[in-house]
Amino acid sequence: MRRTNGPSQRRGGATRYHLGEALRDLNFRAAGAASMVCASVLLVGSASFAQQPADSGAPPVASPSSDGRALPAIVVETRGQRKASAQPRRKPSQVSRTARTRQVPNPNRAVVQARPVSAGALQASLPAAFPGEQVARGAGVGLLGNRDVMSTPFSLTSFTEKTIRDQQARTLTDVLGNDPSVRTNVPAYSGIQGFFIRGFPVFAQDIAFNGLYGVADSFNPALEPIERVEVQHGPSTMLSGMPPFGTIGGTINLIPKRATDVPLTRFTTGFISSGQSYNAVDVGRRYGQNGEWGVRFNGAYQSGNTPIDNQKQEYGVTALALDYRGERLRLGLDLGYQKVDFDSPLRNRSVLPGFPIPSAPDLRINQQQPWEYRNSDNKSAAVRAEYDLTDQLTVYAAYGHSEFHQVYFGGLPSIINARGDFRSTIQLTPFQTYSDTGEVGLRGQFETGAIKHRIGVAASGLWQDTGLTNIPVGSTITSNLYNPVYVAPRSDAGLPRTSPVTAQRFNRSVAIADTMSILNDRVELTIGGRWQGIDARTLSPTTGQVTSDARNDAFSPGAGLVIKPIERLSLYANYIEGLTSTAPPINAVNLDQSFPATVSKQIEAGAKYDFGVVGVTLAGFEIKQPSGFLDPTTRVFALNGEQRNRGVELNVFGQPLEGLRVVGGVSWIEGVLTKASNPALNGNTAVGVPAVQFNLYGEYDLPAFARGVTLTGRVIHTGSQFYDQANTQSIPAWTTLDLGLRYATRIDRTPVTIRANVQNVTGLNYWATTGRGILSPGAPRTYLVSASFDF
Repeated sequence: MRRTNGPSQRRGGATRYHLGEALRDLNFRAAGAASMVCASVLLVGSASFAQQPADSGAPPVASPSSDGRALPAIVVETRGQRKASAQPRRKPSQVSRTARTRQVPNPNRAVVQARPVSAGALQASLPAAFPGEQVARGAGVGLLGNRDVMSTPFSLTSFTEKTIRDQQARTLTDVLGNDPSVRTNVPAYSGIQGFFIRGFPVFAQDIAFNGLYGVADSFNPALEPIERVEVQHGPSTMLSGMPPFGTIGGTINLIPKRATDVPLTRFTTGFISSGQSYNAVDVGRRYGQNGEWGVRFNGAYQSGNTPIDNQKQEYGVTALALDYRGERLRLGLDLGYQKVDFDSPLRNRSVLPGFPIPSAPDLRINQQQPWEYRNSDNKSAAVRAEYDLTDQLTVYAAYGHSEFHQVYFGGLPSIINARGDFRSTIQLTPFQTYSDTGEVGLRGQFETGAIKHRIGVAASGLWQDTGLTNIPVGSTITSNLYNPVYVAPRSDAGLPRTSPVTAQRFNRSVAIADTMSILNDRVELTIGGRWQGIDARTLSPTTGQVTSDARNDAFSPGAGLVIKPIERLSLYANYIEGLTSTAPPINAVNLDQSFPATVSKQIEAGAKYDFGVVGVTLAGFEIKQPSGFLDPTTRVFALNGEQRNRGVELNVFGQPLEGLRVVGGVSWIEGVLTKASNPALNGNTAVGVPAVQFNLYGEYDLPAFARGVTLTGRVIHTGSQFYDQANTQSIPAWTTLDLGLRYATRIDRTPVTIRANVQNVTGLNYWATTGRGILSPGAPRTYLVSASFDF
């Protein structure tokens, strides 16, 4: 494997907006080593902790009952409540053998755990899972906090850690393959994550970690430390602020794991085709008389050949989560280190105009050179505190810091004819981002006569320094999609592994929102807004001088209404805006150019019905956004008009029958160019927006004759898409099928779960997307097998 060993330090004389300079000297590698030591201590101490008496004072954990209903969640009592409910404490000798026996979590049952510190939580627990435990009943809604999905005037989905484990998801793309509103916009084996939500792009740099932008890995956030993947469809500037790139299709928020009240020691080992080994450990413990202190450690290592020719991947992650939950105070700290070394990663393609797009090649063929590589690492730290001033008022604060460093050596194929010939110019591209982010706020509730109020006030800031340099190496390579030409390795010796600062960003905002309810919460109106300021600079990589300086500010309002005419039915509508700082794709020649902020607008209305065991949501929306496009000839990205996406989304999730679980839905979208740079193109279909997207994942537990066996399957369908604004080049619709099997048993009283999945069972070769003027191949047939042991 090729490795980068250059220092991750910034160069150039640019001034940096920076809150936490002291963290620059923090030795994250030492923190990673400390994490491993902590894990060892946890493993050694697990037996003694497991012998703690059952009546030691730890609050009970809320777990779903056998009929799918959630039992009561963890409650942190006040002193008066504890005294009133206190019972005589038994001596250890009085505790039964059963009570002293170590508790082992059921691998097929999700545990509803404490959520100690969240910018969106007044309570100390995560929202309970819906029957089937694949999605949660609630999710974070920015400064509004955690809200019930059925009582929120926005479209939300929160995928659980159980879904991640049971589907053997290794990337966010695997998880979001359950959402019909989401599609990927990058190749599966590129080492990068990127999405379209409601037909608009969402970049990996815009993914939040526990409500903070700029903390997660800039290209491929790890899933091992994640408890929930929350997705809000549509703009959310009022609720969550403007992300670094200002994408408005939706918001993805990663909720980190916390130690549960049930001790956890889980080891997972597995195999991924064609020759990747995977090993992971997940250890969690709580300490203290009432379980106030929590420690959760996650570590994983994956290495070997992928299903793509000439491609190898080495991936490692360590994450340590510490938390404290008291009567009024809740604290949390997350430390993470992630490293990826990728040999011959796939890249997006561009297509010249004037000919039909060639059919997709065999997806196992690698058009990249065998000596190309992408190596990256990310170090992060995030802390969050929450304090209840009264039973009705909570204040909170959070701070995060990350250092991302990547070196890419390779080319971006540009297809030049219908035969599949392409050209690729090799470049060395060092890239790094240093981010500091913070948030402070309060939440409260009060009444004015018959009106109940739930208010949220927040102020946030994001400071980023980014360095990016493209260094051409050698002459252009000419090759073919179906019969690649591999040339002698190009040398990157002596070339820099870091880049001077070429861009700076300073986002800051102040927001307020109030949810007013009447008639026993049958009518709820949310109104609010956020003032957002954006300073974006680009700097010369050679002189360090500022070459552009865009300063913008705007007020982004939002409003939502929920009406519950009958029990279980919610009707809702919203108007919300998104503030966008448009960014060119990575293959644009003006990649470093700063564009002025633009305002996107969404109108949405829908209905949500809770059948008890199944939830159904229906939404209709319209989003208007100033559009950008990459010219395939000049590779210059420009804002040249407006795009309007109208659509209808239908989602279903839950457990309609005992042993049968489903999640998925269908999305119909009409993407139209309403204001194109060429007036003749007005009314054409927007690039990369399929008319229909369908996803359905299901699980079925076999009857008693095959107790413990679960069959799984998923179908994903995406309609045809245009590549160019003139609508002369397109890719066909595609449908993939995934199948799997899960077997839960015990070996010498140790719960074991064996999982086997096949993705793209039929081996379909297809182009996945054409969005943003780039062409991405799909994922080949892939085999995954794993075994998890809960000790």
